[in-house]
Amino acid sequence: MAHHKSAKKRIRTNARRTDVNGARVSRVRTFVKKVEAAIAGGDKAAAAAALRDAQPEMQRGAGRGVMDKRTASRKLSRLSAQIKKLG
Repeated sequence: MAHHKSAKKRIRTNARRTDVNGARVSRVRTFVKKVEAAIAGGDKAAAAAALRDAQPEMQRGAGRGVMDKRTASRKLSRLSAQIKKLG
């Protein structure tokens, strides 16, 4: 258990950040799942639209530090390649 005032504050801050970051990661995953579902359905137009919605969400997640920027870039590239293959 923390004894210093600053350590107690750090525990509270970490708990808040964990909640916020968890929500951000969940949001990114939801958008990615929508793209993957559209790809699985074989609908190229819907998949492209879902990717357009997912891209800023993933970039925002990378910018806020919930995922690495290279991870976001790689995932976007792979999803884009899968959509191109649908045609």
